[in-house]
Amino acid sequence: MKTIKSLPSAFIEMRAFWLVFMILLSFNNATGEVRPKERNLLANHARLINLKEVLVRDDSWIMLPGYYDRQRWESVPEKLRHGYIANAEKYLDYSWPVVKATDYLEFIRSGNRRQEAYAACSNALVSLVMGELIEGKGRFLDQIINGVWYYCEQTWWGWSAHLYFQKASYGLPDINEPTVDLGVGEVTSNLAWTYYLFKNEFDRIHPLISSRLRLEIFRKALDPYFERFDFGYMGFKGGRPNNWNPWVNYNMLTSYLLMETDHERKVARVEKIINSLDKFLNGYPDDGGCDEGPSYWGAAGALLYESLEILKNATGGKFNVFDNQLIKNIGSFFYKVNIHAPYFINFADADARTGGNASAVYRFGKATGDTLLQQFGAYLARLNKFGEGPFSGKIFDQIKNIFLLDEILNAKAAEALVADFWLPETEIAGARDKGGSYSGFFFGAKGGFNAESHNHNDVGSCVLYYDGKPCLIDVGREEYTAKTFSSKRYEIWTMQSGWHNLPVINGIEQKDGAKFKAKNSSFSADSKQVTFSTDIAGAYPPEARVNKWVRTYTLNREKNFIITETYELSEIVAGSTSSSNFITNCKVSEIKQGVLKLGGDGFSITMSYNPKPVKPVIEFKEVTDRSLKRYWPNGVTRIRMEYVNPRLKGTVRFIFSPEKQL
Repeated sequence: MKTIKSLPSAFIEMRAFWLVFMILLSFNNATGEVRPKERNLLANHARLINLKEVLVRDDSWIMLPGYYDRQRWESVPEKLRHGYIANAEKYLDYSWPVVKATDYLEFIRSGNRRQEAYAACSNALVSLVMGELIEGKGRFLDQIINGVWYYCEQTWWGWSAHLYFQKASYGLPDINEPTVDLGVGEVTSNLAWTYYLFKNEFDRIHPLISSRLRLEIFRKALDPYFERFDFGYMGFKGGRPNNWNPWVNYNMLTSYLLMETDHERKVARVEKIINSLDKFLNGYPDDGGCDEGPSYWGAAGALLYESLEILKNATGGKFNVFDNQLIKNIGSFFYKVNIHAPYFINFADADARTGGNASAVYRFGKATGDTLLQQFGAYLARLNKFGEGPFSGKIFDQIKNIFLLDEILNAKAAEALVADFWLPETEIAGARDKGGSYSGFFFGAKGGFNAESHNHNDVGSCVLYYDGKPCLIDVGREEYTAKTFSSKRYEIWTMQSGWHNLPVINGIEQKDGAKFKAKNSSFSADSKQVTFSTDIAGAYPPEARVNKWVRTYTLNREKNFIITETYELSEIVAGSTSSSNFITNCKVSEIKQGVLKLGGDGFSITMSYNPKPVKPVIEFKEVTDRSLKRYWPNGVTRIRMEYVNPRLKGTVRFIFSPEKQL
């Protein structure tokens, strides 16, 4: 029998969670790390163009067909039409469920964040709306109305893991304090578009449908979002907001533009969103690096772009900041960290593979004049079979994609495979054997500090790929649970430096916190060699007794890849073990003393080293987590190169070569 934690206990745990979460969201300004810069790019531009005068007073910003534009909907390719209609038909007899108190309470009972109780209903409404738009016969309208009414009757539209925003005891939503999280933003957008597309049809059936829907959208989302400034992701409380900021702002921006009829109020609400987006941009380094990784870039940089595109359209093209270098750098980050799609550099909580939002990538490149980004978007569209079946995502995004289908599929496509890159503020570097080709070696490495957004203790870690396939890996993160964003986060093995490509020093791993950081990071590259070096001693607590630990990555193009450890300890702690750890999904075997073989997907790499100072200990770990099994279904192996008779100073090299070059 399940028992519920006492509400005071759960409340205290979630307040602790919120503290940890805000640390993960923000750079710690007291440590000298990258600080928000008061650029206020967007607000300044809004004043320059006189936003109040240029913000449109009608729906001309949408530039997409409405429900009654049957000629354009009938032009949708037949295969896509069939797919959308078939999806909608699955929900013709759908029974809209009551969201029970126990559905909300499940999170504090088990830590489960998957929220199936809410996801199914969202899928139903979106499928029905898209099916009706495509077919246009009214067949799905009754169920759309049922879906609208279902959401109107629901207490809260968010995800129960995010109820920490409210002042009341955690676990159940407080109807007296509506809060806005990611889930509320997503539902609000879908309901606002449903209102816009079908209001006349709703009124024809019964006038209370659209009036009730409008009331609930404002009461549950639009009014509290405008009235409150204390939601941390807005950025008004200080620190650096993460992807929540553009994610929520994008949804709220479209909803205000669709729902607000008073021009003065509309301008005020858009101005608030602009000011909030500025907080996100102010926290971005000039190099455009997304420390959350490429899979989160889809909710960070990509949704920033989507918001800027809407602002441009809603001002008749006058709000246009796409020529700004920071905006361009945020876009180009995505292709710089491409290894060979779908593999991307995946530090922190980012996934090893991501499909990318092909449409957003393409349009971002087109808007900024970045041909490489635009062509990469077209490449991803082909890779991901763009338009061969119904799109996923929100109603607005799916409609955009449908009517961009021909343009994107007919555009020039090319994978972005840059020869090398260096982001000096984010401290991420990468290089491959030859620009324009995924053949041979690719490495990515980082410096940074251990309080980045979605942080892992991974200062100085790397990934190594060969022919576009993984060799030395960043495992990523397990499926999110309550523990992931709690004070116990670093009890999770994937968050620990010992399960990254990093040393354990005197038995001590890296520590989380902004003060645990790299120093003296440097990068150089030419046609023959690429070198990234960083001193990671500062990422370890004092008990590691380390004065200096310089990790150097050297890519000798079309030859080999070398990891060099140059260290200086203040003490060798008796009974402790130091090791350089390497994590791989390859099959590991010892060929002879001083040489290991890493057998990967279509390649073999030898790892050679001097056997006098180190010896290998090979440990296999089965992967059972549902999220990680998508990438590492056969488990992972940790190679611990233990230091034998360690000295206070030393240098050790590990040389990775294609097997034929041994």
